[in-house]
Amino acid sequence: MAAVDGLAVAVRKTRHEPAAQMQGSGRGAMDWNDVRVFLAVAREGSMRAAGRALGLSQPTIARHLAAFESSFGGPALFDRLPEGLRLNTAGEQLISAAESIEDAVLTLERRSAAASPVLHGTVRVSTGECAAGFLARCLSATTTALPPGITLELVDELRQSANLVRRQADMALRHEPPEGGDFYICKAGIFACAVYRRRDAGAGGWVTYTDEQAHYAPARWVQRQAEDTGSPVTLRASSMLMHLEAIRAGTGRGVLPCYVGDGHPLLERLTPSIPEIAAEYWIIVHRDLRRSACVRAVIDWVKAVFAEQRDVIAGGV
Repeated sequence: MAAVDGLAVAVRKTRHEPAAQMQGSGRGAMDWNDVRVFLAVAREGSMRAAGRALGLSQPTIARHLAAFESSFGGPALFDRLPEGLRLNTAGEQLISAAESIEDAVLTLERRSAAASPVLHGTVRVSTGECAAGFLARCLSATTTALPPGITLELVDELRQSANLVRRQADMALRHEPPEGGDFYICKAGIFACAVYRRRDAGAGGWVTYTDEQAHYAPARWVQRQAEDTGSPVTLRASSMLMHLEAIRAGTGRGVLPCYVGDGHPLLERLTPSIPEIAAEYWIIVHRDLRRSACVRAVIDWVKAVFAEQRDVIAGGV
């Protein structure tokens, strides 16, 4: 347990590459960024994946990991394997203490952000493709506007499952509220979906999601329709944008959110909205960050645009 005893840390809050370096061996002050890199590598299983998670280059990750290991006298904390890095016994002994440090620093970060009254900065929102596209178009298409000093950053939840506790995102729009955690939760609204095709095209086959996404509600619904009608699947694609482009080109028919399909001049709707595949979204924010002026402004804006665009997203015709 000597390694754990050596994990005495003077942390310095930063979300980017630090200027401070390790001071001496395990008895000196330790850079918080070395700790978070250690945790990221342990969780992601490689330096490259840890770099993607933290937004740092692989050489930077390697440098911080080497500094962290050297602070305990230099023994490797990971087994270097062909498939990546795996914690060894010495490294596993440090995880609990490192996570305690992470919890404390992230709590300070959230409360520091919440204490600022300034309406200026970037608010990162993690959500799915459907809601992300809706929010992107609402930035200029609604009567309610974000304060001019706020930049909205949208992260596709399907590509990066952002952790709100670790501040990989400031807030999230998700299909289901979390079962636990210290979060503020509010229902935003429901996106109706229907079947569309190109106006001058025949019914054709179906455009749907990939086999890996077969558990999605729209994918399950399309599969049942294809089996019931004997119509073929002409394209499997992993994103709504791919579906839209294929349907617009006449490749086949497929499910789209009504806010996308109803307003497209080349598409016609073939069905009423389909309740069983409607996409429900919830606003989720860590309670510490809810007090942030910027985050509060984005929460209020999201609520307002969902209310203003209620008829559009409901797919009424």
